Amino acid sequence: TAFDVGQGMALLVETPHHRLLYDTGPQYAPGASGATRVILPYLRGRGIRQLDALVVSHSDLDHVGGAAALLDAVQVNMVTSSLPDHHALLRAARLHRRCAEGQSWRWDGVDFQMLGPAPASYADTGLKANARSCVLRIAAGGQAILLAGDIEAAQESALLRGGDQRLRADVLLAPHHGSGTSSTAAFLRAVSPRLGIFQVGHRNRYRHPKREIYARYAEMGIERMRTDQHGAVTLQFGAGAGAAVAASAWRATNARYWHGR
Repeated sequence: TAFDVGQGMALLVETPHHRLLYDTGPQYAPGASGATRVILPYLRGRGIRQLDALVVSHSDLDHVGGAAALLDAVQVNMVTSSLPDHHALLRAARLHRRCAEGQSWRWDGVDFQMLGPAPASYADTGLKANARSCVLRIAAGGQAILLAGDIEAAQESALLRGGDQRLRADVLLAPHHGSGTSSTAAFLRAVSPRLGIFQVGHRNRYRHPKREIYARYAEMGIERMRTDQHGAVTLQFGAGAGAAVAASAWRATNARYWHGR
């Protein structure tokens, strides 16, 4: 489930017996965040009181803004992140490890593989937080989703050097919300997604997704969904190789009169 948290990123991954949250949305104001306004009410409504893992892709506020409130409200067994060692959030984590290329695990037949950042990147003090985003590929039943945080063209190019096959995914969470610095044509060809998800805020000040990037997805035959237009997007995986991932939009299945219908 890719939440509608405005201009930010937050996605809940569920297997039969485990749950992982990738990013926590933005901070809107003191005491108000993607966690308090969207994620926690959703978890409470579902009766979810524990997360097996929280992945914080990097330190930008639109990704980490709700993390403190989330850790206060629900049990999180492990935090994986690219946050610097001095970051305050790490003191609130029960267990923390740095995300790094080569990490992998399996839950309920679902494979999780961390494709980035490179371990050596943590020694580069001049590297931007975006460039150190945790890149996670999740595969089940011959289908896959790639969560790329806010990586930019240089990191996409580095991932390409590892081979196209490990990048293949049916669904791509558009890197950096569809900014002009990401989603290069070569990267999109390598991932070859059927669907691109854009987590963006309505009329956001960054103008994400950029018009030319959004058009690039269409030109390459990639279906597009945007949280600012569709609301939360829920995806069902595991139907088998060659099967289409089932996607549903909250605003289509739960339409309200103010949605103009």
